[in-house]
Amino acid sequence: MSRPLAGVRVLDLSRLLPGPVATLHLADLGADVVKIEDTGAGDYARTMGDGRDGVSWFFRAVNRNKRGLTLDLKQSAGCEVLQRLVASADVLVESFRPGVMDRLGVGYAALAAINPRLVYCAITGYGQDGPWALRAGHDLNYIAQAGVLEQTGSAGGPPAIPALQIGDLLGGAMSAVAAILAALYRARATGEGGFVDVAMAESVLAHNLFPLFALQAGGEPPPRGGDLLTGGHANYGVYRTADGRYMAVGALEEKFWQLFCDAVGRPDWTPRYAETATPALRGELEALFATRTQAEWTALFERVDCCVTPVLTTAEAIAHPQAQARAMSCRADGMTQYAPPFRISGWDFAVERPAPAPGEHADALLAEAGYAPSEIAALRQSRIV
Repeated sequence: MSRPLAGVRVLDLSRLLPGPVATLHLADLGADVVKIEDTGAGDYARTMGDGRDGVSWFFRAVNRNKRGLTLDLKQSAGCEVLQRLVASADVLVESFRPGVMDRLGVGYAALAAINPRLVYCAITGYGQDGPWALRAGHDLNYIAQAGVLEQTGSAGGPPAIPALQIGDLLGGAMSAVAAILAALYRARATGEGGFVDVAMAESVLAHNLFPLFALQAGGEPPPRGGDLLTGGHANYGVYRTADGRYMAVGALEEKFWQLFCDAVGRPDWTPRYAETATPALRGELEALFATRTQAEWTALFERVDCCVTPVLTTAEAIAHPQAQARAMSCRADGMTQYAPPFRISGWDFAVERPAPAPGEHADALLAEAGYAPSEIAALRQSRIV
């Protein structure tokens, strides 16, 4: 089976989560991703959390299907190696603060002069310019600055921290993948690469749609937990069951609401569709769901197509028949890993290599860049690689 990105080479200088997940998707699709770490600590993700042989599960999962190279960019010889690699690369991804690569002499302008086809993607918290450009931040800061955190949580309660890193993954990873592929398409068509500026806070802001819609009428979004999709309506919410588990009710459309009411034996609720925003109806649904266990409710709604599902744990989600049928997980590198969240006809996903050890593929990569064995030995001797 052909790999969609076969023949594309990506140099990945990023660390932790956003950049490595972006290049993970590119690697899974067949790109030759070269993970370039510094010669010191390298990617901090290597030691974040538990893992086998001192390498975290985190690092293993987001750096599979990549080759590894260490490089000291604080030395001019290290920058020269990167410049040589860039000559035959298609994409470079980095996640340093604005200006860092320029100060090292390997920013976009310098590298584009070597390879005009290069797609250079810089992933930052707030973008390359503006008053916050140089600020440090993490996922929580980005979703706070984008107005998402203020809207997240239960009515009357404080903002709730999402379990999914929205800024890092929606913002830093998936937005970067989309922009990189668009720029790569243009580069292949015209020979012109480009600079891709991905700001995680902006990526979140651009998808924070429903509060934006509320502003158009000159008003303000409903208070936290009070909007249609944040818990303010009885037909779209989470309900506790008799065994302390939860069910997710998403019967937004009237046709689903009618099916829901019939399934739970409350046809008298059907004409109350317009009342779903009232606390009284929500209280009645809370009392109803407290009468049965999650398993009992799941069995009931398995037969009724009205958008009601159990709230699963991660282990349950992986083991769910739908996830199993779609092969959404696999065993690789001594752990369970997720498969890519997309399918392309004519391509079968595979974990072809585990996450690399620091500099694992240095000799092969340097040889491919034209270095002679003696030159490689000299680079190693001087600890450039």
